[in-house]
Amino acid sequence: MQDQNKNPNKRPPVRRVVICGGGTAGWMVAAGIAKVLGKRLDIKLIESDEIGTVGVGEATIPTLMNFHNLLEINEQEFMAETQATFKLGISFEEWRNVKENYIHSFGFTGTDHWTAGFQHFWHKGVERGLAGDYGDYCLELKASLEHRFAHLPNNGMNYAYHLDASRYAKYLRRLSEPRGVQRIEGKIVRYTKHEEGNMRGDVRSIVLESGQEIEGDLFIDCTGFRGLLIGDAMEETMEDWSQWLFCDRAIAVQTEAVADAVPLTRSMAHQAGWQWRIPLQHRVGNGIVYSSRYLDDDTAQKQLLRNVEGRTLITPRVIKFKPCQRRQTWKGNVVAIGLSSGFLEPIESTSIHLIQRSVVRLMQMFPTTGGISQSDIDEYNAQCNSEINHIRDFIILHYHVNNRTDSQFWIDCREMSIPASLQHRIDLFRETGRVFRVPNELFAENSWIQVMLGQGIMPASHHQAADLMGDEELKHFLGNIKASVDRTVVQLPTHEAYVRRYCGRPESVKAA
Repeated sequence: MQDQNKNPNKRPPVRRVVICGGGTAGWMVAAGIAKVLGKRLDIKLIESDEIGTVGVGEATIPTLMNFHNLLEINEQEFMAETQATFKLGISFEEWRNVKENYIHSFGFTGTDHWTAGFQHFWHKGVERGLAGDYGDYCLELKASLEHRFAHLPNNGMNYAYHLDASRYAKYLRRLSEPRGVQRIEGKIVRYTKHEEGNMRGDVRSIVLESGQEIEGDLFIDCTGFRGLLIGDAMEETMEDWSQWLFCDRAIAVQTEAVADAVPLTRSMAHQAGWQWRIPLQHRVGNGIVYSSRYLDDDTAQKQLLRNVEGRTLITPRVIKFKPCQRRQTWKGNVVAIGLSSGFLEPIESTSIHLIQRSVVRLMQMFPTTGGISQSDIDEYNAQCNSEINHIRDFIILHYHVNNRTDSQFWIDCREMSIPASLQHRIDLFRETGRVFRVPNELFAENSWIQVMLGQGIMPASHHQAADLMGDEELKHFLGNIKASVDRTVVQLPTHEAYVRRYCGRPESVKAA
């Protein structure tokens, strides 16, 4: 009788992991795998010093701390090595309309009731003339406005980092190599595939320009936009989202730091996209994101350089991209992580988060001793697609809900059709003030509320639970929250002073 437990399509155990490409994505993958399974696996990372990294994303979100806890990273050491500063949120300037700004901050706003979020009580307060701005009730937001920061007891301040991505990759390399990761210098020029057996169609090896051939059981594609293995070898296609996200170009440039670093990423809208400013200890990261349908490269570069502060440290370069996502980011024995898996512009600093989530997800579904399982592949891809679709909707929200009439770009963004999933969330908030977080979704209710209010959506109504409070009780409730926030903020040191004391490096190192 045939053994019912035998699977003729089962692949052999994964013993050799080959990470193709370095940079932030490659070394985050290497650090994660080495920390968890470094003693059981042969891990090789191939990168070439001749191939530069895109390096536009230097702002992060609080989830990065989960990854750092996994790696047992010392925060002060990490921040000193990467010349990092703290980040409390993003300042969205002129997104809603010209000369109208708001902040999407980390943390929580106010105090929720089990039946209704704080926004319902705030809405009632606004109607009764008892409430201030929604941001008055958020510690992180008020601290960011005052350019103040400190670690608080019981993780009382939610924060992330601005960091030097190139230094971050080097820092992770120093952690990874002692844990068993072997770095191989070289440029990948081609690959070979299995032609028969259970592995037929999978990648067998990659070949370097030197002629060296490196075989593996599992390949992690961190080759950036090139997508050498997931795209060329596995022929996995992209889902194009440019009908909703018009921007397809970015120009990045670094400048010297001429002012104190603030705990905010600045996102400044312009007539065909937006410009970022990210303050580090030793320099400032700048860039402009735009749509080539509405703005040419030369004009965009002139606009970027006109709006930076300090001397430029590198030559600006144009980066072409398409907003998209691989339909499958794990196919066969290839997993795409980073830009090879797709790209969403860094408007909400999600690039490094998506790398981190992919690494953690891969660790959770790492092939058993029985080999790669198709059910694991299917679950991995389903989770990736669900997560990226929610992030995509959140980014589209920033563009679609606007009141700008000064350029055709913003008018077209407002008039375009949007995904039904996003339209439902907008309608729900506009009509009832309600926001519900989808399971495993990155952005929580407070993020959606801050951005929808910031972009100009005021709910038409609120939950009846808020009406149970009389004016005096509601005034007292709101006033206590605001007073508590204000008391804490005024006691915080300036962000610049705190960073200098906590993780600053000598001036000679800063200038290097």
